[in-house]
Amino acid sequence: MRSAEPIADGEDAGAHARVAYSNGMGAMSGTLWASRPLPPARSRATVVREWDLATVADVTAARGRLREEVARTAGAAELTEDDVQRLLLSFEELASNGLRHGRLPVRATVTLTGAGWLIDVTDTAVNRPPAPAFGRDAAQGGLGLFLVARLSAAHGWTVAGARKHVWALIDRSTPPRRAGVPAGRAEFDSC
Repeated sequence: MRSAEPIADGEDAGAHARVAYSNGMGAMSGTLWASRPLPPARSRATVVREWDLATVADVTAARGRLREEVARTAGAAELTEDDVQRLLLSFEELASNGLRHGRLPVRATVTLTGAGWLIDVTDTAVNRPPAPAFGRDAAQGGLGLFLVARLSAAHGWTVAGARKHVWALIDRSTPPRRAGVPAGRAEFDSC
């Protein structure tokens, strides 16, 4: 698991979703969903699709369309089923969280990057940071943010204007090769 960024003395702890988690060495502390700006857009980034979501049924429908759009825009030869499943699961978790815990209107955007996809879910509940469930029975749900944190290369949230952005970068397991670049030297753009 990635190392956590500690909250500095005097910093507003309410701006961070503090949880305990294992870093693989037995330590249990850190910030899982820290306030971080969206990764900068790169010239190769392409919006796959945007959705305005109002119901959980909208999320389910968008997930199905996302599978089709990803195959069309990313090229089926460059994708593994694992890549697609990680993207779809992360998309569904973040989008449904936006509806359950955010405020309408909720908008989800998926952008194809050099190394994978950026999922950006926005809503107008700027005063409610993502808060992973902690100390609750897993049967009660609430583990989606933990799951997305494990599946993503990077994740965070930020406020821009009147919108809260909750985002995750989902990398492909085998990044696409650029023409003329030998195998083993694949491009790893973060966006």
